[in-house]
This record gives sequence, structure tokens and C-alpha cells, in this order.
Amino acid sequence: MSIAPPSDRLNAILARHDIIMATLNAGPDPETFVALSRELAELDGVVGAIRAYRTMEDNLQGLQAMLDDPSMDSEMRSLAEEELPQAREDLEKAAQDLRLMLLPKDEADEKSAILEIRAGTGGDEAALFAGDLLRMYTRYADLKGWKVEIVSESEGTAGGYKEVVAEIKGRGVFARLKFESGVHRVQRVPDTETQGRIHTSAATVAVLPEAEDVDIVINDADLKIDTMRAQGAGGQHVNKTESAIRITHIPSGMVVFVQDERSQHKNRARAMALLRARLYDAERTAKDAARAADRKAQVGSGDRSERIRTYNFPQGRVTDHRINLTLYKLEEVMVGNALDELIDALVTEHQAAQLAAQDQAA
Repeated sequence: MSIAPPSDRLNAILARHDIIMATLNAGPDPETFVALSRELAELDGVVGAIRAYRTMEDNLQGLQAMLDDPSMDSEMRSLAEEELPQAREDLEKAAQDLRLMLLPKDEADEKSAILEIRAGTGGDEAALFAGDLLRMYTRYADLKGWKVEIVSESEGTAGGYKEVVAEIKGRGVFARLKFESGVHRVQRVPDTETQGRIHTSAATVAVLPEAEDVDIVINDADLKIDTMRAQGAGGQHVNKTESAIRITHIPSGMVVFVQDERSQHKNRARAMALLRARLYDAERTAKDAARAADRKAQVGSGDRSERIRTYNFPQGRVTDHRINLTLYKLEEVMVGNALDELIDALVTEHQAAQLAAQDQAA
């Protein structure tokens, strides 16, 4: 049975909600109004869940009181006995919904994300698979109404990408894609394979929350910025100007290189956004590692050396190894349509692990 959150915690949330409502109704200054409106939007759902839970709790207690009352007539007693199982079930569900809403939120969940895909073992086939993954995420982003822009790319000799970095802008992008970080493996017969043999290749995916200036502070003195001619086909405009940017963050040794835009100014802005995201991700990873001795046991640990998923084309199946889930919907997954089924299952597993950890600590 679900353990309901402590009553004093619920009362504190309701009290905070009342204070925010009263302050907003009093007409605060614009800055306070915006901040409190955001907090109110986050609290509204929780307050609704608390009220639903307490309504169910009162209902169950009322039925139990009727059964405990010796003066209750037999017809009313029979009615209460009939309603009791459903009332218990409703209260259990309300308690579970409330516990899920009160789980600690990842501060980065609402952010946009930087998606990095790199071809791994498998040569040309790995590069082609990296291209397939980019198309899958791009299609998924389209379905969600998000905007995708390529930040930098290095094409494979036979198509696809040796490496590609894209920016996916929208609300809640990181919350949906953060479990995609890791090694994705593909098993299929390449177009160039004359004997019909199945080849295995891989690509590594990294999903980083897009960081803002307030999330990570970068000192100009810590940067080494180089400009150079972008690498492209001979004669293209991209080769005639020094528009490519390479930024080295001296304290961490981290290097980013962007050449996608013709404008040096735009490439610099994108390179800084990418550097900020990588530094922010490194900081988050270090904090998470300090909080959990064994992060590999957690879904979405962000360990990019971990094989997380296999795409088997001959059998038309996709298997996520972290939760032992197999879908025979490969084509639907590869065009983004069925990706939510995998992501929803990963989110549910992650929440279950969080709830279990809370119960253990209680």
C-alpha cells in the first residue's frame, strides 16, 4: 500500500499556496508577480492532488465510521460495506498520484537540450546508423512541436555522420530525452553486404540540458578562442572565410568546435552555448555521483559507455536493456512515432526507483 506523505508537509504546501494567492491578489511589483506566478503554476497540480487525496481519505473514514456505529441500520451498513473496497482503492490511487507529484524535480527537466550523436564501432554502417538516430530524434521533436537546429556535423564517407551535434529547443525537452544517453547498438544487413550477413555497429548518444548564464559562470580569461577556415568541399563559401570557431576552456581542458554557420559571430555563440551545456552537464554529473555511490543501478544514470538499447532490423524489434523492454515496432520507433512507449516506460521505472528509495529512507 502507498505510504501517504506526512500531513504537516501537505499542510505547509497548502499554506504556501494560500500565501501566493493572497500576494498576487494584492498586486505585487512585476518581478514578484512573474516569480510567484511561476511558483503557483508548479503548485496548482500538487494542491489539486492533496485535495483529491483528502477527499478520498474523508470518504473512507466516513464509511468506516458507519460500519463502527452499532446503531446504523442494516441497509446503510450493507451499502457502506459495498462501497468500502472502491473507497480504499481510490485512496490508494490518490496517495500514489500525490507521492509521484511530490518526488524531487530535476531542475533541468524543463530545459531545452543539446543532442550529440557519435558513430562508434562499425565503420560506415555506424555512421549511417548515427544518421538514422538523428532522423528518429528529429521526427520525434517534430511530433512534440520542438525546434531542431544542427550545431555542428562531420559527415560519414558513405553517408550519415561520424559526429553530429544538434540543439533541440522546447519546453521539457530534457525531461523526455535525458534517458537516451548511452550506447545504441544496431543489428542489420548493410546494403553493401552481398552474403546477407547481419552486422553489428553502434553509436553513442549524449543528451545535455541547455545551460543559461545563471546556470554556469564562464570567465573570459579561462577561454582560448581560435578562428579558422571551415572544412568543406573546395570552392564553397564556407572555405573562403575564417568562420569556424574553436573554443578551449583552459581549466577543464574541454574543447568545442563549430563551423556550421557562415557567420563567425553565430558560430561563436553556438560554440559558447555548447561549451556551457557540457560544463553544466559535467557539474551535474559530479553532484549526482556524490549523491549516489552506484549510479549505474539507476535508469537514466547518464553513463555514456553503457549499452542501453539494441535495434534489431531482421527481427523488427527494439530492446531497452535497462528495463528489459522489447517492442516489435522497430519502424514506428525509427520514425519517432513509438519512441514515447520506450520513454514512458523509462520514466515510470525511474519514478518507481525514487519512490522505493524514499520508502527505504522513511
